[in-house]
Amino acid sequence: MNEYCIKYGLNEERLPQHVAIIMDGNGRWAKKRLWNRLVGHRAGADAVDAVTTLCREIGVKYLTLYAFSTENWNRPESEVSGLMELFKEFLVSKRNILIEKNVRLNIIGEKNKFSPELLKLMNETIEATKQNETKMVLTLALSYGSRQEITAAVRKIAGKVAKHEIIPENIDEKLISESLYTFDMPDPDLVIRTSGEYRISNYLLWQIAYSEFYFTDTLWPDFKKEEFIKALKDYAGRERRFGKTGDQIKK
Repeated sequence: MNEYCIKYGLNEERLPQHVAIIMDGNGRWAKKRLWNRLVGHRAGADAVDAVTTLCREIGVKYLTLYAFSTENWNRPESEVSGLMELFKEFLVSKRNILIEKNVRLNIIGEKNKFSPELLKLMNETIEATKQNETKMVLTLALSYGSRQEITAAVRKIAGKVAKHEIIPENIDEKLISESLYTFDMPDPDLVIRTSGEYRISNYLLWQIAYSEFYFTDTLWPDFKKEEFIKALKDYAGRERRFGKTGDQIKK
């Protein structure tokens, strides 16, 4: 039995393997305090640390965080540039910690939109953590949009058909899944959205077909260990049916 599961009152057998989070509320958190939005984003980075640490402790293998959407490029230039600097700081300051804690970093999204400097840091950190024993995989969705991801997957498959590498009859759910950014990880078991919003916001639309959802009014900078444990306990009490009846699941 995992000692941390005992400590936090969690049922190890009922934990999700993959948790995906829509980290929402940094701006509102800062606004409530009459602070700049970037202060909220920086405070949100502390919540990332808390959630990542708990996942590693209790044995959640995959954590995927929606950090910056394709639509976020439309925000004020000062906020976007500030976020880019924050991403740089994260990659530099957390690299050795990720290596030490056996966490592999993964980044999904339209990486070509980032500056050469940031892209270099991303690739260096991904490469540095690649050889970890992989206690867990931390995926950051950056410049990510699910419709764009699916469009790119369709384009990739169409290219294979055009080159006669496959025939249309070969196209199935497995092939589509293998053509997405998330080809090397299981679909999320649990999707969490903070800040009281009830939207998916173009996040992992293909992958969350059978995910459980947890919505909380807590703003992301305040979503620390206690809030995460509450979400995990809520998930543990659910019955996942995947289209079957409750009686079928119990058999």
